[in-house]
Amino acid sequence: MNPAPTQEGEAKPAWTSRRRLLTALACGIPDRVPINTYELAGRNRLDWYNTQPSYRGLMDYIRQHTDCITNWNPQPPSDHYTSRERFLGSSHPIPIEVHTQTQGDISRTTRICHTPRGDLRSITQVDRQVYTTWQVEHWCKSTDDVDKALSVPYEPAVFDPSDYPRVRAELGEDGIIVSSVADPAYLAADLMSFQDFLLWAATDTAHYASTVAQIAERVMENLRRQLACCPVEMIRICGPEYMTPPFLPPPMFARFMVPYVRQMTELIHQHGVKVRLHCHGKINRVLPLFFETGCDATDPCEPPPDGDLELDAVKRQCLAHGVSVWGNIELKLLEHGTPQAVRAEVARIMRQAKEGGGFVLMPTAAPINIPLSAQTEENYRAFIEAGRELGAYS
Repeated sequence: MNPAPTQEGEAKPAWTSRRRLLTALACGIPDRVPINTYELAGRNRLDWYNTQPSYRGLMDYIRQHTDCITNWNPQPPSDHYTSRERFLGSSHPIPIEVHTQTQGDISRTTRICHTPRGDLRSITQVDRQVYTTWQVEHWCKSTDDVDKALSVPYEPAVFDPSDYPRVRAELGEDGIIVSSVADPAYLAADLMSFQDFLLWAATDTAHYASTVAQIAERVMENLRRQLACCPVEMIRICGPEYMTPPFLPPPMFARFMVPYVRQMTELIHQHGVKVRLHCHGKINRVLPLFFETGCDATDPCEPPPDGDLELDAVKRQCLAHGVSVWGNIELKLLEHGTPQAVRAEVARIMRQAKEGGGFVLMPTAAPINIPLSAQTEENYRAFIEAGRELGAYS
């Protein structure tokens, strides 16, 4: 698009992907609906998807035809932990034994953390044919275990921003950089299996509340340090879905999510960075509470039956509060549907959420299979093509 002259005779800036995304994020109306492919980040050559031969064709297409988001989090300095790992947000040098057993494509890793109050154990598993990590056993099985975890002294996280110039240079004006952080209630919950967490929060709420408060202090200090060294356009806060119905009632969301996320959001805004609240599942009864956090955007706004609110209803509420909407074509359709069904779904989504701006077309998740199937690639291309065809505002 060529710059158009203004009334004063000056040229308007061109619609780059960066400008398009930031306009939608601010609930404005760009030249067309931005199209993003979630974790498939085309403009970061070190991103996992860009290193997989079976994804190469799709990633090339994504680079040419979508609005990129580079998902990037600064890591600890390479020599900071040696054989140790960061535990519960602390850089304190707590010893963790690591033992891995591999059989075929499956690797299972056992970690034993020697805390001041006793040992904790976690087990994870990976499959070479699937890009994910399964949590077989969580660190904590009881509130006593939680107390052991909290006995590890807290030292602020250390971040290495040295990779940032490369990431920024590769991205240019083709998109924005987004970092992800977890909220304190989720970090507490994730110490246990999901069912154990629900019992903990419901039956020993005082202990859960104390744990969240202690973790929140760590989250805020680490966030201050991250924001100081690593300037990005947006931070995605992950974890609110752990507090949504039917798992827990809205008052629990109001108590354990809203005040802590609001505190995080206020700090993030002080650095000129936007906030996107990431929440899968059924958000109908808690969506009004999202707005109390001060967030600027939300995703993925899943449609029924995975969610419980149609996208047009989400959009009306969000736009009234200055919150942009990101979603909501489901990964299961992209993996198992037909190109015709994908195009029809994109058309439906545009009818629901395009009007008035403040909307980014984006899948609810990303594929994790190795190799990428031809069907999934074809459907991604159909999703992108339909988004470009139907997304123009003028």
